[in-house]
Amino acid sequence: MANPPWKNVYNLSDGQLKNLDEAENLIEMMDLGKAESILLNMKKDTPDCVPVLNVLAHMYGRHLSDFESAVEHYTLVLEIEPDNAWARDERRKYSRYLSYD
Repeated sequence: MANPPWKNVYNLSDGQLKNLDEAENLIEMMDLGKAESILLNMKKDTPDCVPVLNVLAHMYGRHLSDFESAVEHYTLVLEIEPDNAWARDERRKYSRYLSYD
């Protein structure tokens, strides 16, 4: 696989990059079940993979309105990267939705 146009700071393997790209494409096509399956398999193999956790959290929050799962996955990201401002902001946003239940 060709190098991505962005810096691979997480040192993802070619297989991981391919699977992540496929999952993101499936999300765009609203094939969320297949995307979730790919991402959960990736998470099982590498539970601390920040890109996978971020994409799962985004899918759960934005596309499935599963705010509890979104908050859970963003929390995992923040345990690994406490300074991840994007994950912190997204977790805060979805936490607000939970407070209205």
